Formats: sequence, structure tokens, C-alpha cells
Amino acid sequence: MKKYCIVLSVAFFGFACGNSSSTSESKEAAKPVTSVMDNPDYEKGLNLVAKSDCFTCHKLREVSIGPAYGLVAAKYENNESNQEKLAAKVIAGGQGVWGQIPMIPHPKLAKEDAIAMVKYILLLKEEKK
Repeated sequence: MKKYCIVLSVAFFGFACGNSSSTSESKEAAKPVTSVMDNPDYEKGLNLVAKSDCFTCHKLREVSIGPAYGLVAAKYENNESNQEKLAAKVIAGGQGVWGQIPMIPHPKLAKEDAIAMVKYILLLKEEKK
């Protein structure tokens, strides 16, 4: 029994170390985007949303004071026109689309940052639940 454990351990170790000849750079270059979280817009937007006051009124999948980000993603197609439109609403504030509770304006938020945040939210449609 001890012999079998040693043989299996050596075989496993050999298998695990066997493909060390290729560089990690070539593996990364060949690796396709398989998840929405691999999209650079996802990470950038998530970081901006996390640093803001957005999660005070919004949650990912549950309605809170404002609509769930998943509902926003489901309502709007992820295209440049909607990204611009929604980013403008984030900056200016709004009311009426999701009910009578107004979204407070964020006038100090840079337009580029607002667009990055909207891109993240709209990518949630593609994320597996």
C-alpha cells in the first residue's frame, strides 16, 4: 500500500510540473475571455461603484431604495447610446423611470467614470447568476 501511495505521489508531481516549458505570458495571450469578470470594464466599473455611495441605494440583485443593478442591466441594451444616456442620469440625477424616489445627482463625478460605472452595471446582464 505504501508503494502505491509513493508511486501515485510521484506520478502526480510529475504531471503537475510537466508543462513548465511554456511561459505564463503565452498562456495569458491564448486564454480567451470566458467570463464577464475578465472584461476590463467590469473591474474598473466595479471599483468605481464600490468607492462611491451607489450601494447605499442599489444592490446587485435585490430592489432597495433604487432598482437592482440586475434589473437595470436587463432593461437596457449594452451599447454606447445607453451608456451615455445612463451616465448622464447618474451625473444629473433622475426620477420617474423606476418609481417616485429620486436618484440624487452626482455632479462631481467625471463623465468617464460614470460611463465606466454604467458599463459595469450593464455587463451584469451577461454575468451568470
